[in-house]
Amino acid sequence: MQSIQNKIAKRICGNGGGWVFSHKDFIDLGSIEAIDVSLHRLEQAGKIRRVIRGLYDYPRYSKLLKCNLSPDIFRVAEAIGRKFKWRIQPTGAAALNRLNLSTQVPGRIVFLSDGPSREYDIMGMKLEFKKTSLKDSSLQYLNSELLVQAIKALGRERIDHDISEKIREYFNQAERAKILRDTQYVTGWIYELIKDIFCEENS
Repeated sequence: MQSIQNKIAKRICGNGGGWVFSHKDFIDLGSIEAIDVSLHRLEQAGKIRRVIRGLYDYPRYSKLLKCNLSPDIFRVAEAIGRKFKWRIQPTGAAALNRLNLSTQVPGRIVFLSDGPSREYDIMGMKLEFKKTSLKDSSLQYLNSELLVQAIKALGRERIDHDISEKIREYFNQAERAKILRDTQYVTGWIYELIKDIFCEENS
């Protein structure tokens, strides 16, 4: 029978490098105390990295730089949302930066949230959550939110061939199918534009 620590390690590896998580992501495997002890031991062994209090990542290693890469701040935001059961939504500027549609390098990434307003320092990068009602958001997939907020920020008239190509390059086929299912009830012109972008490659 596998120990809780081995089960946790297996789940971490299964989610791949860059995954960010808290003890809440293993709550089905045992008590919070046993999970916390296991995470501490994995951190001490250098298998995982503490990002902020209560949050860890499975670091991505760069063979070129010969070191671990910084935590993925969007995956950090997603993990915080899961931990506290907040619904989160990237702002337009954050979405444009994530999808490589903006040349600006922000020092602060801002998400809207139905939780309290909070700010975190993620190894030199500021991550901010701003409290809002998120009344118009029914999307379940963070990548769907990214694309919808980026399109809203740009506006219909600015979505040209080059931007469409960058969007297609960012999302693989499986992600595109998931986004299309998730966004079918968003504002009509946005959904039609998403369909056009994803289908253009096969036309």
